[in-house]
Amino acid sequence: MAETQTLTRARNITPTGREQFFGDDEVIVSKTDLKGRMTYVNRVFMRIAGYHEEELLGQPHSLIRHPEMPRSVFKLLWDTLEARKEIFAYVVNLCKNGDHYWVFAHVTPSFDGSGAVNGYHSNRRVPDRKVIDGVIRPLYKQLLEEENRHANRKDGMNSAFSMLVNLLEQKGVGYDEFIFSLKG
Repeated sequence: MAETQTLTRARNITPTGREQFFGDDEVIVSKTDLKGRMTYVNRVFMRIAGYHEEELLGQPHSLIRHPEMPRSVFKLLWDTLEARKEIFAYVVNLCKNGDHYWVFAHVTPSFDGSGAVNGYHSNRRVPDRKVIDGVIRPLYKQLLEEENRHANRKDGMNSAFSMLVNLLEQKGVGYDEFIFSLKG
């Protein structure tokens, strides 16, 4: 545990603004334990993120969290997973060198033989660029502005989460329906 905390605290990566890309036929895969610590990463993940396997395994998945990724979206993700449901989301991740990459993520709980959740599995594919640029970036910018408007990070996250829930209620859709309704 101390190693995880040390690596996370020591990780002070400045975003470069450069984007990394992966192929339409590639899938980024990772698995985590119940606390979000990585237990498996595939070669595509390592290549795009710029890490070696030994740098990732046992570390929190938040190691690749980009500062422009709203915490409120992760709250939605974790709330959904804790309800034993799958979720799809657009996510921007941070590479080891400060570059970033966008993904369309499908995250699911993993179950053991008795039906208990024993971890999480995520497949990430190339996202629709028009959806990223036309809808997701502006939405995430609004959510981040709301999060940053508050002195207390938790208050900011909860306020932005409420904004997101209100947006969905105004549209009369659930989160998954919203995500799959987006067209490029």
